[in-house]
Amino acid sequence: MKITDNSFIFKQLGKNDKFPYELLLLADPSKKMIDTYIRHSEVFTAVYQEETIGVIALFPLEKNTAEIKNIAVKPEFQQQGIGTFLIENTFLAAKNNGMKSIMIGTANSSIGQLLLYQKLGFEMTEIKRNFFLDHYAETIFENGIQAKHMVVLERSLK
Repeated sequence: MKITDNSFIFKQLGKNDKFPYELLLLADPSKKMIDTYIRHSEVFTAVYQEETIGVIALFPLEKNTAEIKNIAVKPEFQQQGIGTFLIENTFLAAKNNGMKSIMIGTANSSIGQLLLYQKLGFEMTEIKRNFFLDHYAETIFENGIQAKHMVVLERSLK
């Protein structure tokens, strides 16, 4: 669905709100893995015409750093700037909460995500070898490439 205006809003979910698992599972195919971080994360959504079309989960780490553990946009709304909207608003929320940097990890096979994150100022800092082989029971393929390693990127909020 094509969005013809910028009338979507950025909304923080409360701890008692229902998490949009149907979206979270688009980015992380393991509900078990999602459950390890979601209740300890700040969860924000992009809402368009009262429909949740995107989600982002920000997990606090040590030393004024947080990690984006999950970001997903409904397929019919992708490639319209919603992911950028979620990330940029998360930068503002994190900075307002005293965070100095944001980390994000994605698979070696996530070509579009790696492009987007670097365009938004993230820089590669680490590769966690065999992360997806060690932490996921099912084999994951994207873009015809097996997801094996996690590429970790970081961006300063200064």
